[in-house]
Amino acid sequence: MGFNGIKGVLNAPGMIPWEIVVIYFLGAVVVALYLGKKTGGLRTFKTIDLVYIGIGGALMVVWDFYIGSFLNRFFPSTPFIDFGFWGRLIITFVIAALVRKVGAGMATLFVYNLLGDIFHYGFGGEPMYFIYEVLTYGLFLDIALAATGGNLFPISRVKKAETNGEIGNSQVSKTETTAMNMIKGGILGATFALPDPLFYSGFIGPFLYGGYVNWERILFHIGAFLPGDIVAGVLAALIAMRILRVVR
Repeated sequence: MGFNGIKGVLNAPGMIPWEIVVIYFLGAVVVALYLGKKTGGLRTFKTIDLVYIGIGGALMVVWDFYIGSFLNRFFPSTPFIDFGFWGRLIITFVIAALVRKVGAGMATLFVYNLLGDIFHYGFGGEPMYFIYEVLTYGLFLDIALAATGGNLFPISRVKKAETNGEIGNSQVSKTETTAMNMIKGGILGATFALPDPLFYSGFIGPFLYGGYVNWERILFHIGAFLPGDIVAGVLAALIAMRILRVVR
């Protein structure tokens, strides 16, 4: 017996214990809120922020289900190539960089999942897909926003410098700023390789539909997703910087 297509399996062979999943979800949210309050990244959304989030969620649906799926047809079916997911990654990074507030990532993924259910998937299995999308991909971005005080990909930076014994601020070069943002984008992109194989295949999928967990397949997919997601993260950082310069 299940609810809305959810079998509610908690003891599938190889499945991640539900206690660990709950501890992660709750702990990660607390970390994001704490860091956001400490660094100033936790602020109230303005109307323009909600507009960005709504547009971002809609663009992700259009890209993922139409443009990305069309581009994927020109390549063999392989976990190494996924234009739909890469486009989603880039869009969410850009929206997070524009909004610059903790919660932007989770809100954008919520809108994406809602519109995806309305226009493509249907609402079977909910609210588990909302929980999965929002508290993995979205929460990863919000933790990054919290850790950086909202300045996920800054277009200018300052650093402490000492001149003639006096300490002051000096402007970091554009090249150094770009390089730092590319590194952050690559690292954050790498984290996006984890939720689908680890959280979905290791817990959400078995919880919804039963079956067993193949950890060799999970580890293979993490390795397969990493290169493309890292490159997409770097591109997202560069695109976000360009858009931020135009917007400001």
